[in-house]
Amino acid sequence: MKVCMIGYTGHNNYVLEGLRRDERATVVGIAPGPDEENQSELIEKLESLGEKPKNFHNYKKMLESQTPDVVTVACHFNNHSRVSQQALAGGYNVFVEKPVATTLDELTRLRNSFESSEGSLVTMFGSRYQPWFETARNIIEEGAIGSIRLMNAQKSYVLGDRSSLYRNRNSYGGTIPWVGSHAIDWLYWFSEKEFESVFATHSTLSNKNHGELESTALCLFELEDEIMGSVSLDYLRPRGATSHGDDRLRLAGKKGILEIIDDEVYLINQKVEGIRKVPLKSKKESIFKDFLDYLRGSGKCKISAKTSFYVTEVALKARSSADQGKLIKI
Repeated sequence: MKVCMIGYTGHNNYVLEGLRRDERATVVGIAPGPDEENQSELIEKLESLGEKPKNFHNYKKMLESQTPDVVTVACHFNNHSRVSQQALAGGYNVFVEKPVATTLDELTRLRNSFESSEGSLVTMFGSRYQPWFETARNIIEEGAIGSIRLMNAQKSYVLGDRSSLYRNRNSYGGTIPWVGSHAIDWLYWFSEKEFESVFATHSTLSNKNHGELESTALCLFELEDEIMGSVSLDYLRPRGATSHGDDRLRLAGKKGILEIIDDEVYLINQKVEGIRKVPLKSKKESIFKDFLDYLRGSGKCKISAKTSFYVTEVALKARSSADQGKLIKI
């Protein structure tokens, strides 16, 4: 399959990982997004994989000349929707960084473009492919903690020195859509319930002179069946931490509690006394290869366009709640 890559911001590592595992896919062209990112590092990484794509300065000309099977979009966040719309208009399949849009209006336009296109679209919710999340999902499906009643998700990161992209709301979109969309996807994926309302708050205090970047955020959701969920987000993890990020998830059910901490899964329920560390799945899967296999008709991708749009909508409404300081119905 022919792949074209637009932009070098965000999680292009998902694409590179998929290419390592899929000998039938090759990158035929790369181009910056509308804001002209430096792609020298991307070129080096592709060359290390034996890929020798053509380097274009204009992504529209690249798509016209290369007619790819798949277009990956990972440019500045405020351009995701616009670039994806243009790719879908050409009938191309799109693998796009989250959030797929930074405003509700852009999200509506992207949905409409998708519905009138022959292309497929998924966003880069790669957490679903990490062994600890897949292991936890299997445990939930087996009924080990019964029906879920309460969910608490955390994403904590080292801030470091971020580029101007992150310092401006117009280009960044906000910490809730950028960081929080992953955690919101966890709540949606594990509960399999729709969101009904959200009350959120966020703050730029202690953001180390990063302009409009919110360094902390907290979202409280109510889902169907009176299930409650919280999402805690921060850029307060110190530089000396053993890892860049600290992702955690706690699921409390009628029969027990399941926790993901430090990339491990812990279970407490009525069958065994004490806390059990659950063995993880043996290997990590690739979201991009999964998408390629789905396009070939040999698999079912864990992420759908419907999920991509819905989780983004919830994240954007959570951001609106934090901006306005009020409860918002979803």
